[in-house]
Formats: sequence, C-alpha cells, structure tokens
Amino acid sequence: MDWLVVEFPGPDFGKGQIAPFLEDLVNRELIRVLDMVFLRKTEDGTLETAEISDLDPSELGELRTAEADLALVLSEQDVMDLAETIQPGHSAAVLVWENQWAAPFGTAVRKAGGQLATQAVIAAFEADAGAEAQSA
Repeated sequence: MDWLVVEFPGPDFGKGQIAPFLEDLVNRELIRVLDMVFLRKTEDGTLETAEISDLDPSELGELRTAEADLALVLSEQDVMDLAETIQPGHSAAVLVWENQWAAPFGTAVRKAGGQLATQAVIAAFEADAGAEAQSA
C-alpha cells in the first residue's frame, strides 16, 4: 500500500487533467485505489474537505464512479495532519492505493528463490536497531 498528496495551485485539483491518467492505471489493473480525499485551503487557511461524490465531474472525470469501491483507510486525524502541509489558496488530492502488479511479481521472485531487496534492507535495519537497543 502506498500513498501520496498532490498539491495544486488554486482550488480546482488540477482542472481534471490528472484523473484520466489515474483512471488508466486503475483500468489496466496496475493499482487499486483504496482511499481518496480532496482538500482545499482558502486564502485565510480555512480547510475544506471533499469526497469524490462532492466534486464536479469536470474535476475528476470517470473516477467519480470509484467511490463505492473505496476501502476508506485514512482517518480524520490522518487528513488533518496532511492538510497542515497544504499552502493557503491551494487544493490537494490525497490518494492511497495498492500496487496490484506487486503481489504476482513478489510471488514470482520468491518462487525463483529470490528475495525482494527492500525486505532484506528492512530486516537489516531492524536487526541493527535491536542490537543498538541491547547494547544501550
């Protein structure tokens, strides 16, 4: 699972220019969108939040139909924490997704006797942290 926050100048979430690319990734089953939240911060810093169904079709295109499939993994506190990073007068989209291509790839790597390097790196960091804690 991955997430990102995309910030746009102005209140319109990039004028719908990004939605077709995200929709393409979903349609090709490369990703599955788990959660999407839209934030606007007025010039005075007031935060407005919106869900997919709250937005005009011109802002999202066909992504509006995806709302029923969302897992809604972001908490209210997550959204408030992320909103702190947005400039006044800007809008942002918060996206949480699952990389659907990753599971079959990881399975193929393991069947071939391999190990994903990121897992090895994480295990090494955890081992180092455990050793430091014991010596302290």
